[in-house]
Amino acid sequence: MSDDFGNRTPEKLMDAESRSMPTLNREGDVYLLNLGDGENRFNPDRNSIIEELLGEVEGAPAPRALVTVATGKVWSNGLDLEWFQANPERVQEALDQTERLIAAFLGAGVPTVAAIQGHCFAGGAMLALAHDYLIMREDRGYLCLPEADLGLPFTPGMNELLLSRLPRRTAHEAMVTARRYGGSEAAAAGIVDEAATEDLLLPTAVERASGQAPKNPDTLRAIKRRIYAEAIELLETSHPLGT
Repeated sequence: MSDDFGNRTPEKLMDAESRSMPTLNREGDVYLLNLGDGENRFNPDRNSIIEELLGEVEGAPAPRALVTVATGKVWSNGLDLEWFQANPERVQEALDQTERLIAAFLGAGVPTVAAIQGHCFAGGAMLALAHDYLIMREDRGYLCLPEADLGLPFTPGMNELLLSRLPRRTAHEAMVTARRYGGSEAAAAGIVDEAATEDLLLPTAVERASGQAPKNPDTLRAIKRRIYAEAIELLETSHPLGT
């Protein structure tokens, strides 16, 4: 049976939609938060699911750690611009929610690793940088902060996040030039901790996360929230667009 979407029947559309939504699985002490197999852009529905799954991991007894993964060509392409265009009255609300989600990862009381298998752009790159460790596929995908080309200045919270998590000269180049970094380039620039081949990406991320899983949750949360106190406060505070 066919419809207006060609050979994509309602059942296939539902399957595709379910695959594109975030899910959570566990391998030993390591939880795998899969962002999905699409562009994995941030909108209120997706943000709420990710926030709920992160809360589930944080609420689990130690030892536990988190690896954030995705499936396909994209880890995350940032804000869901189509949703923003369709809901102009909720733009500020959605942006604030996205920044709070980034802050939640930055100060999480659980060891976190971003296993970046594909493109990681804009808000997606910022979510990745809110993880403790970043491992990126060395031969495919780019990490990029394209705001300078899009005419979108960084919010105060995003600005502080990037300056807190990147070497200063790298932050300047990435933010001002909108350069696209491949995995090996990102590792050399200090954006990610390591570049790995496709077959080693996830095992390397899981191994690193597993080694950190016994950390005391309350201690870890206190340490991270003190290191990144200014960034977290700015991300958790609404700033009107254009200011």
